[in-house]
Amino acid sequence: MVSGRNLGSTGKLRYGMVGGGRDAFIGAVHRMAAALDGQADFVAAALSSTPEKSIASGRDLGLPDDRNYTSWQDMLAGELRRAPGDRIDFVSIVTPNHVHFPVARAFAEAGIHVVLDKPMVLSSLEASQLVTAVEKSGVVFAVTYNYTGYPMVKQAAHLVRSGAIGQVRKVFVEYHQGWLSSKLEDSGQKQASWRTDPKRSGIAGCVGDIGTHAENLVHTITGLDIDELCADVTTFVEGRALDDDAAVLMRFRGGAKGTLTCSQVCYGEENGLAIRVYGTSGGLAWKQEEPNFLTYTPADGAKRILKPGGPESGAGAHAVRLPPGHPEAFIEAFANVYRGAIAAIRARQEGGKLTGLGAEYPTVYDGARGVRFVERVIESGRQGGVWVKF
Repeated sequence: MVSGRNLGSTGKLRYGMVGGGRDAFIGAVHRMAAALDGQADFVAAALSSTPEKSIASGRDLGLPDDRNYTSWQDMLAGELRRAPGDRIDFVSIVTPNHVHFPVARAFAEAGIHVVLDKPMVLSSLEASQLVTAVEKSGVVFAVTYNYTGYPMVKQAAHLVRSGAIGQVRKVFVEYHQGWLSSKLEDSGQKQASWRTDPKRSGIAGCVGDIGTHAENLVHTITGLDIDELCADVTTFVEGRALDDDAAVLMRFRGGAKGTLTCSQVCYGEENGLAIRVYGTSGGLAWKQEEPNFLTYTPADGAKRILKPGGPESGAGAHAVRLPPGHPEAFIEAFANVYRGAIAAIRARQEGGKLTGLGAEYPTVYDGARGVRFVERVIESGRQGGVWVKF
Protein backbone atom coordinates (compact mmCIF):
# COMPACT_ATOMS: atom_id res chain seq x y z
CA MET A 1 0.00 0.00 0.00
CA VAL A 2 0.97 3.64 -0.36
CA SER A 3 3.24 4.98 2.34
CA GLY A 4 2.22 8.02 4.40
CA ARG A 5 3.26 11.65 4.09
CA ASN A 6 6.87 11.89 2.90
CA LEU A 7 8.22 15.43 2.69
CA GLY A 8 11.84 16.48 2.82
CA SER A 9 13.17 19.38 4.86
CA THR A 10 12.14 21.71 2.02
CA GLY A 11 8.50 20.63 2.20
CA LYS A 12 8.74 19.29 -1.35
CA LEU A 13 8.00 15.82 -2.60
CA ARG A 14 10.96 13.72 -3.69
CA TYR A 15 11.07 11.94 -7.04
CA GLY A 16 13.30 9.65 -9.02
CA MET A 17 13.58 9.06 -12.75
CA VAL A 18 14.01 5.98 -14.91
CA GLY A 19 15.46 6.77 -18.34
CA GLY A 20 16.11 10.28 -19.60
CA GLY A 21 19.91 10.33 -19.46
CA ARG A 22 22.45 11.79 -21.84
CA ASP A 23 21.09 12.58 -25.33
CA ALA A 24 17.47 11.98 -24.24
CA PHE A 25 15.21 14.91 -25.14
CA ILE A 26 12.14 14.02 -23.14
CA GLY A 27 13.91 13.36 -19.85
CA ALA A 28 15.09 16.96 -19.64
CA VAL A 29 11.55 18.15 -20.45
CA HIS A 30 10.14 16.10 -17.58
CA ARG A 31 12.74 17.42 -15.15
CA MET A 32 12.04 21.02 -16.13
CA ALA A 33 8.30 20.46 -15.85
CA ALA A 34 8.55 18.80 -12.44
CA ALA A 35 10.75 21.65 -11.17
CA LEU A 36 8.71 24.57 -12.52
CA ASP A 37 6.42 25.07 -9.53
CA GLY A 38 8.98 24.23 -6.86
CA GLN A 39 6.93 21.31 -5.55
CA ALA A 40 9.33 18.40 -6.14
CA ASP A 41 13.03 17.63 -5.79
CA PHE A 42 14.89 15.31 -8.16
CA VAL A 43 16.87 13.05 -5.82
CA ALA A 44 17.41 9.65 -7.45
CA ALA A 45 17.64 8.02 -10.86
CA ALA A 46 18.56 5.15 -13.12
CA LEU A 47 19.00 7.21 -16.26
CA SER A 48 20.05 4.62 -18.83
CA SER A 49 19.87 0.91 -19.58
CA THR A 50 23.68 1.01 -19.87
CA PRO A 51 25.13 1.10 -16.32
CA GLU A 52 28.14 3.25 -17.23
CA LYS A 53 25.99 5.77 -19.08
CA SER A 54 23.46 5.77 -16.25
CA ILE A 55 26.11 6.71 -13.69
CA ALA A 56 27.67 9.33 -15.96
CA SER A 57 24.27 10.87 -16.65
CA GLY A 58 23.47 11.06 -12.95
CA ARG A 59 26.77 12.75 -12.22
CA ASP A 60 26.02 15.27 -14.98
CA LEU A 61 22.89 16.20 -13.05
CA GLY A 62 24.54 16.29 -9.63
CA LEU A 63 22.92 13.22 -8.10
CA PRO A 64 24.65 11.83 -5.00
CA ASP A 65 26.48 8.56 -5.57
CA ASP A 66 24.24 6.60 -3.22
CA ARG A 67 21.13 7.48 -5.26
CA ASN A 68 22.70 7.34 -8.71
CA TYR A 69 21.68 3.82 -9.67
CA THR A 70 22.85 1.52 -12.47
CA SER A 71 19.39 0.01 -13.12
CA TRP A 72 15.76 0.62 -12.26
CA GLN A 73 15.73 -2.63 -10.24
CA ASP A 74 18.60 -1.35 -8.09
CA MET A 75 16.83 1.98 -7.74
CA LEU A 76 13.60 0.40 -6.51
CA ALA A 77 15.43 -1.85 -4.08
CA GLY A 78 17.65 0.98 -2.88
CA GLU A 79 14.74 3.34 -2.25
CA LEU A 80 12.72 0.70 -0.43
CA ARG A 81 15.67 0.12 1.90
CA ARG A 82 15.42 3.73 3.00
CA ALA A 83 13.17 4.85 5.82
CA PRO A 84 9.65 5.73 4.58
CA GLY A 85 10.27 9.42 5.23
CA ASP A 86 13.46 9.43 3.17
CA ARG A 87 12.56 7.46 0.05
CA ILE A 88 11.09 8.89 -3.17
CA ASP A 89 7.40 9.79 -3.28
CA PHE A 90 7.05 9.16 -6.98
CA VAL A 91 8.96 7.93 -10.00
CA SER A 92 8.99 9.51 -13.45
CA ILE A 93 9.41 6.89 -16.21
CA VAL A 94 10.70 8.24 -19.52
CA THR A 95 12.09 5.16 -21.25
CA PRO A 96 11.25 3.76 -24.70
CA ASN A 97 7.79 2.18 -24.76
CA HIS A 98 8.79 -1.46 -24.26
CA VAL A 99 10.24 -0.71 -20.81
CA HIS A 100 7.17 1.12 -19.48
CA PHE A 101 5.19 -1.87 -18.22
CA PRO A 102 7.67 -3.74 -16.00
CA VAL A 103 8.98 -0.57 -14.40
CA ALA A 104 5.59 1.06 -13.81
CA ARG A 105 4.06 -2.11 -12.40
CA ALA A 106 6.99 -2.75 -10.05
CA PHE A 107 6.95 0.75 -8.58
CA ALA A 108 3.15 0.83 -8.32
CA GLU A 109 3.08 -2.52 -6.54
CA ALA A 110 5.72 -1.18 -4.15
CA GLY A 111 3.40 1.71 -3.24
CA ILE A 112 5.40 4.40 -5.05
CA HIS A 113 3.37 6.86 -7.12
CA VAL A 114 4.05 6.89 -10.88
CA VAL A 115 4.28 9.47 -13.66
CA LEU A 116 4.67 7.65 -16.98
CA ASP A 117 5.23 8.82 -20.53
CA LYS A 118 2.77 7.80 -23.25
CA PRO A 119 1.74 5.46 -24.79
CA MET A 120 1.34 3.77 -21.44
CA VAL A 121 2.19 0.18 -22.41
CA LEU A 122 2.28 -2.06 -25.48
CA SER A 123 -0.96 -4.05 -25.15
CA SER A 124 -4.38 -4.09 -23.53
CA LEU A 125 -3.29 -7.09 -21.47
CA GLU A 126 -0.46 -5.06 -19.98
CA ALA A 127 -2.79 -2.11 -19.51
CA SER A 128 -5.31 -4.27 -17.66
CA GLN A 129 -2.62 -5.65 -15.37
CA LEU A 130 -1.33 -2.16 -14.68
CA VAL A 131 -4.82 -0.86 -13.87
CA THR A 132 -5.21 -3.76 -11.42
CA ALA A 133 -1.86 -2.98 -9.78
CA VAL A 134 -2.77 0.69 -9.42
CA GLU A 135 -6.21 -0.03 -7.97
CA LYS A 136 -4.79 -2.56 -5.53
CA SER A 137 -1.95 -0.36 -4.27
CA GLY A 138 -3.86 2.93 -4.30
CA VAL A 139 -1.05 4.93 -5.88
CA VAL A 140 -1.51 8.07 -7.94
CA PHE A 141 -0.71 7.19 -11.55
CA ALA A 142 -0.35 9.93 -14.18
CA VAL A 143 0.28 9.49 -17.90
CA THR A 144 1.92 12.49 -19.54
CA TYR A 145 -0.48 13.39 -22.29
CA ASN A 146 1.08 16.80 -21.87
CA TYR A 147 -1.10 18.72 -24.33
CA THR A 148 -3.98 18.40 -21.88
CA GLY A 149 -2.10 20.83 -19.65
CA TYR A 150 -2.56 23.89 -21.86
CA PRO A 151 -4.84 26.50 -20.27
CA MET A 152 -6.97 26.84 -23.40
CA VAL A 153 -7.46 23.08 -23.64
CA LYS A 154 -8.83 23.18 -20.11
CA GLN A 155 -11.01 26.13 -21.08
CA ALA A 156 -12.29 24.24 -24.13
CA ALA A 157 -13.19 21.29 -21.91
CA HIS A 158 -15.05 23.64 -19.56
CA LEU A 159 -17.02 25.19 -22.44
CA VAL A 160 -18.12 21.77 -23.69
CA ARG A 161 -19.04 20.52 -20.23
CA SER A 162 -20.97 23.69 -19.42
CA GLY A 163 -23.08 23.30 -22.58
CA ALA A 164 -21.72 26.43 -24.29
CA ILE A 165 -21.65 24.70 -27.69
CA GLY A 166 -24.58 22.38 -27.05
CA GLN A 167 -24.42 18.69 -27.83
CA VAL A 168 -21.27 17.75 -29.75
CA ARG A 169 -21.95 16.62 -33.30
CA LYS A 170 -18.62 16.61 -35.11
CA VAL A 171 -14.93 16.56 -34.21
CA PHE A 172 -11.89 17.01 -36.44
CA VAL A 173 -8.46 16.40 -34.92
CA GLU A 174 -5.06 16.13 -36.57
CA TYR A 175 -1.43 15.76 -35.59
CA HIS A 176 1.00 16.20 -38.45
CA GLN A 177 4.79 16.11 -38.44
CA GLY A 178 7.43 15.86 -41.15
CA TRP A 179 10.54 14.62 -39.36
CA LEU A 180 10.20 11.01 -40.59
CA SER A 181 9.57 11.90 -44.25
CA SER A 182 12.81 10.08 -45.09
CA LYS A 183 14.26 6.93 -43.51
CA LEU A 184 15.91 8.83 -40.69
CA GLU A 185 16.23 5.68 -38.60
CA ASP A 186 19.01 4.45 -40.91
CA SER A 187 21.18 7.40 -39.87
CA GLY A 188 21.37 6.21 -36.28
CA GLN A 189 19.29 9.12 -34.96
CA LYS A 190 18.24 7.96 -31.49
CA GLN A 191 14.59 9.04 -31.48
CA ALA A 192 13.93 7.74 -34.99
CA SER A 193 15.69 4.45 -34.26
CA TRP A 194 13.54 3.37 -31.34
CA ARG A 195 10.25 4.94 -32.45
CA THR A 196 10.28 2.95 -35.71
CA ASP A 197 11.42 -0.31 -34.09
CA PRO A 198 8.57 -2.76 -33.32
CA LYS A 199 10.58 -4.33 -30.50
CA ARG A 200 10.80 -1.02 -28.64
CA SER A 201 7.82 0.95 -29.90
CA GLY A 202 5.19 -1.78 -30.15
CA ILE A 203 2.73 -2.53 -32.95
CA ALA A 204 2.41 1.09 -34.07
CA GLY A 205 4.71 3.92 -35.08
CA CYS A 206 2.96 7.17 -35.91
CA VAL A 207 -0.35 6.01 -34.41
CA GLY A 208 1.26 5.20 -31.07
CA ASP A 209 3.59 8.18 -31.02
CA ILE A 210 1.27 11.05 -31.94
CA GLY A 211 -2.10 9.49 -32.84
CA THR A 212 -2.63 8.74 -29.16
CA HIS A 213 -2.14 12.43 -28.35
CA ALA A 214 -4.89 13.30 -30.84
CA GLU A 215 -7.29 10.72 -29.38
CA ASN A 216 -6.57 11.91 -25.86
CA LEU A 217 -7.16 15.54 -26.82
CA VAL A 218 -10.59 14.64 -28.19
CA HIS A 219 -11.56 12.78 -25.03
CA THR A 220 -10.18 15.48 -22.73
CA ILE A 221 -12.11 18.29 -24.40
CA THR A 222 -15.34 16.52 -25.33
CA GLY A 223 -15.60 13.62 -22.89
CA LEU A 224 -16.77 11.49 -25.82
CA ASP A 225 -16.08 7.76 -25.91
CA ILE A 226 -15.40 6.01 -29.21
CA ASP A 227 -17.95 3.32 -30.05
CA GLU A 228 -16.32 2.10 -33.28
CA LEU A 229 -13.71 3.22 -35.76
CA CYS A 230 -12.46 2.62 -39.29
CA ALA A 231 -8.81 3.24 -40.16
CA ASP A 232 -6.58 3.57 -43.21
CA VAL A 233 -3.03 2.94 -41.95
CA THR A 234 -0.03 3.44 -44.23
CA THR A 235 3.74 3.07 -44.24
CA PHE A 236 4.90 5.47 -46.94
CA VAL A 237 8.67 5.26 -46.44
CA GLU A 238 9.94 2.11 -48.12
CA GLY A 239 11.52 -0.38 -45.76
CA ARG A 240 10.11 1.18 -42.60
CA ALA A 241 8.84 -1.42 -40.13
CA LEU A 242 5.94 0.58 -38.67
CA ASP A 243 3.23 2.98 -39.87
CA ASP A 244 4.03 6.61 -40.55
CA ASP A 245 0.54 7.82 -41.52
CA ALA A 246 -3.07 7.09 -40.60
CA ALA A 247 -6.60 8.41 -41.14
CA VAL A 248 -9.37 7.31 -38.79
CA LEU A 249 -13.15 7.71 -38.90
CA MET A 250 -14.76 7.56 -35.48
CA ARG A 251 -18.32 7.03 -34.29
CA PHE A 252 -18.85 8.12 -30.70
CA ARG A 253 -21.40 6.89 -28.21
CA GLY A 254 -24.34 9.25 -28.32
CA GLY A 255 -24.21 9.86 -32.07
CA ALA A 256 -21.33 12.30 -32.63
CA LYS A 257 -18.80 11.54 -35.35
CA GLY A 258 -15.17 12.42 -35.83
CA THR A 259 -12.15 12.31 -38.12
CA LEU A 260 -8.61 11.87 -36.85
CA THR A 261 -5.48 12.08 -39.00
CA CYS A 262 -1.88 11.66 -37.92
CA SER A 263 1.21 11.64 -40.07
CA GLN A 264 4.98 11.95 -39.74
CA VAL A 265 5.73 12.28 -43.45
CA CYS A 266 4.37 15.80 -44.04
CA TYR A 267 7.35 17.91 -45.08
CA GLY A 268 7.33 21.29 -43.36
CA GLU A 269 5.09 20.24 -40.50
CA GLU A 270 6.58 20.28 -37.00
CA ASN A 271 4.03 19.61 -34.25
CA GLY A 272 0.76 20.40 -35.96
CA LEU A 273 -1.73 19.18 -33.38
CA ALA A 274 -5.10 20.89 -33.91
CA ILE A 275 -8.74 20.25 -33.05
CA ARG A 276 -12.13 21.60 -34.06
CA VAL A 277 -15.30 20.70 -32.17
CA TYR A 278 -18.79 21.54 -33.43
CA GLY A 279 -21.97 21.27 -31.40
CA THR A 280 -25.64 22.11 -31.77
CA SER A 281 -25.09 25.70 -30.64
CA GLY A 282 -21.48 26.60 -31.32
CA GLY A 283 -17.95 25.53 -32.16
CA LEU A 284 -14.39 25.57 -30.83
CA ALA A 285 -10.98 25.53 -32.53
CA TRP A 286 -7.47 25.23 -31.04
CA LYS A 287 -3.95 24.72 -32.44
CA GLN A 288 -1.02 23.49 -30.39
CA GLU A 289 1.45 25.69 -32.26
CA GLU A 290 -0.67 28.73 -31.30
CA PRO A 291 -1.71 27.43 -27.88
CA ASN A 292 -2.71 30.68 -26.22
CA PHE A 293 -5.71 31.25 -28.46
CA LEU A 294 -9.00 29.37 -28.39
CA THR A 295 -11.60 30.30 -30.99
CA TYR A 296 -15.15 30.08 -29.70
CA THR A 297 -18.01 30.63 -32.14
CA PRO A 298 -21.50 30.61 -30.61
CA ALA A 299 -24.59 30.01 -32.72
CA ASP A 300 -24.95 33.70 -33.58
CA GLY A 301 -21.68 33.48 -35.52
CA ALA A 302 -19.78 36.16 -33.57
CA LYS A 303 -16.32 34.65 -33.14
CA ARG A 304 -14.55 35.20 -29.86
CA ILE A 305 -10.81 34.70 -29.34
CA LEU A 306 -10.19 33.55 -25.79
CA LYS A 307 -6.75 33.94 -24.19
CA PRO A 308 -5.11 32.74 -20.96
CA GLY A 309 -5.62 35.18 -18.12
CA GLY A 310 -8.27 37.14 -20.01
CA PRO A 311 -11.73 37.94 -18.68
CA GLU A 312 -13.17 34.79 -20.29
CA SER A 313 -10.31 32.41 -19.48
CA GLY A 314 -12.47 30.77 -16.83
CA ALA A 315 -11.45 27.20 -16.13
CA GLY A 316 -8.07 27.75 -17.77
CA ALA A 317 -7.08 30.46 -15.30
CA HIS A 318 -5.67 28.06 -12.70
CA ALA A 319 -3.22 26.71 -15.31
CA VAL A 320 -1.69 30.15 -16.00
CA ARG A 321 1.50 31.34 -14.33
CA LEU A 322 2.23 34.67 -16.06
CA PRO A 323 0.36 37.98 -16.54
CA PRO A 324 -1.84 38.18 -19.69
CA GLY A 325 0.11 38.72 -22.88
CA HIS A 326 3.13 36.69 -21.82
CA PRO A 327 3.15 33.45 -23.82
CA GLU A 328 3.07 30.17 -21.97
CA ALA A 329 3.56 26.96 -23.89
CA PHE A 330 5.00 23.44 -23.97
CA ILE A 331 7.00 23.27 -20.74
CA GLU A 332 4.26 25.03 -18.78
CA ALA A 333 1.63 22.64 -20.16
CA PHE A 334 3.83 19.68 -19.22
CA ALA A 335 4.27 21.21 -15.77
CA ASN A 336 0.50 21.40 -15.31
CA VAL A 337 0.32 17.62 -15.63
CA TYR A 338 2.99 17.30 -12.97
CA ARG A 339 1.28 19.90 -10.78
CA GLY A 340 -1.97 17.94 -10.95
CA ALA A 341 -0.25 14.66 -10.13
CA ILE A 342 1.75 16.20 -7.27
CA ALA A 343 -1.41 17.79 -5.82
CA ALA A 344 -3.13 14.40 -6.01
CA ILE A 345 -0.20 12.72 -4.24
CA ARG A 346 -0.28 15.32 -1.46
CA ALA A 347 -4.04 14.90 -1.11
CA ARG A 348 -3.67 11.11 -1.01
CA GLN A 349 -1.00 11.34 1.68
CA GLU A 350 -3.26 13.58 3.74
CA GLY A 351 -6.31 11.37 3.25
CA GLY A 352 -8.19 13.79 0.99
CA LYS A 353 -9.31 13.89 -2.61
CA LEU A 354 -9.12 16.55 -5.31
CA THR A 355 -12.09 17.46 -7.49
CA GLY A 356 -12.83 19.65 -10.51
CA LEU A 357 -10.92 20.60 -13.65
CA GLY A 358 -8.09 22.08 -11.64
CA ALA A 359 -7.32 18.68 -10.16
CA GLU A 360 -7.46 16.70 -13.37
CA TYR A 361 -4.53 14.97 -15.02
CA PRO A 362 -4.37 11.98 -17.39
CA THR A 363 -4.69 8.78 -15.36
CA VAL A 364 -4.01 5.08 -15.81
CA TYR A 365 -7.50 4.80 -17.31
CA ASP A 366 -6.64 7.38 -19.98
CA GLY A 367 -3.48 5.42 -20.69
CA ALA A 368 -5.42 2.16 -21.03
CA ARG A 369 -7.90 3.81 -23.41
CA GLY A 370 -5.01 5.09 -25.51
CA VAL A 371 -3.59 1.57 -25.79
CA ARG A 372 -6.97 0.26 -26.96
CA PHE A 373 -7.12 3.05 -29.52
CA VAL A 374 -3.76 2.04 -30.99
CA GLU A 375 -4.75 -1.63 -31.13
CA ARG A 376 -8.10 -0.97 -32.80
CA VAL A 377 -6.65 1.41 -35.38
CA ILE A 378 -3.95 -1.09 -36.35
CA GLU A 379 -6.51 -3.91 -36.40
CA SER A 380 -8.81 -1.97 -38.73
CA GLY A 381 -5.93 -0.95 -40.95
CA ARG A 382 -4.63 -4.50 -41.31
CA GLN A 383 -8.10 -5.65 -42.34
CA GLY A 384 -8.29 -3.08 -45.10
CA GLY A 385 -10.20 -0.37 -43.25
CA VAL A 386 -13.14 -2.26 -41.77
CA TRP A 387 -15.22 -0.87 -38.92
CA VAL A 388 -14.18 -2.35 -35.56
CA LYS A 389 -15.82 -1.97 -32.16
CA PHE A 390 -13.83 0.00 -29.63
